Amino acid sequence: MHRLEAWRPPLTGVAEVLHAHFDDHAYPMHAHDTWAVLLVDDGAVRYDLDRHERGAYGDLITVLPPHVPHNGTSARPGGFRKRVLYLDHDQLPAHLIGASVDTPAITDRALHHAISRVHRLIRTPEDALAAEDLLALALARLRTHLGEPAGRRPAGPAAAHDLRDLLEEHITDGLPLATAAATLHFDPAHLVRAFRREFGMTPHQYLISRRVDTARRLIHTGLPLRAVATDSGFHDQPHLNRHFKRILGISPGRYATTAAPSSPAPASPAT
Repeated sequence: MHRLEAWRPPLTGVAEVLHAHFDDHAYPMHAHDTWAVLLVDDGAVRYDLDRHERGAYGDLITVLPPHVPHNGTSARPGGFRKRVLYLDHDQLPAHLIGASVDTPAITDRALHHAISRVHRLIRTPEDALAAEDLLALALARLRTHLGEPAGRRPAGPAAAHDLRDLLEEHITDGLPLATAAATLHFDPAHLVRAFRREFGMTPHQYLISRRVDTARRLIHTGLPLRAVATDSGFHDQPHLNRHFKRILGISPGRYATTAAPSSPAPASPAT
C-alpha cells in the first residue's frame, strides 16, 4: 500500500514535487534528468548509488544527481515517508555531480528546516515567491556543502535598492527572483541576502507589504473586496485577508467599514 502526491509547482527551477508514503514499494535501479533533494520524514531508505550502499533517514538531506542510476527500498519494517524536490538540471552546476555521488547525505539542521519550509510554501500559488526566495538561499547552502566556491560578485546596498525598484514595477504581477537576478547580474541568493541586510525583510515580504498597501488604497475607493484582492496582486480574497490582518491587525472587511471614502473629484466649473 502507498500514498502519493505529485505536482509541478509555480516555482522557477522546480520540475516536480513528490510527497509519498510507501509501506512495501521498492524502487528498481532508475535515473532522472533532474537533481533530487530528498527528505525522509519517517522510517529510513536504503539505496545504491554508483555501486555504493547508502542510507537516507532522520535529519539528513540527500542530494541525488541527474543521470546517475539509483534504487531505493525501506531499511526498516513499516515503510517510509518522504518529500522530494526535483530540480531542473541547471539549478546546481554539473561539476557538482561527482561531489554529490561521493557524499549524497548532508547534515545541516538549518538547511533541512529551510527545505521543509519550501515544501510547505509551494502548496499555494500565493506563496510561490516566498518559496523562491527561500529556495535560492537553500541552493546556495547546498552548493557550499558540495564544495562550490563563491560565485558571482556579492551584492551590496546598491543592488538591494535596484531590486526594490524592480519590485516596485511589478507589485501586482510579481517578479520571479530568477528574472530579477538575470536583469541585475547577481546570484539570486546574493540578492536575497543583500535585500534582507538593507531593508530587514526578504523581497517577497516587501512585495506582500506593498500589495497590502495597494489594497488599502483600493478599499477607500469602495471597490468590492474580491476585486481589491485581485487588483492588488493577491491570488484571492482569503490570501488578502490573511496578509492584511497580519500586517495591519485588522481584517479588510473591518477596515472597509471604518475607512473614510475617497473624496470625490471636484465638479468642473460651469461654462
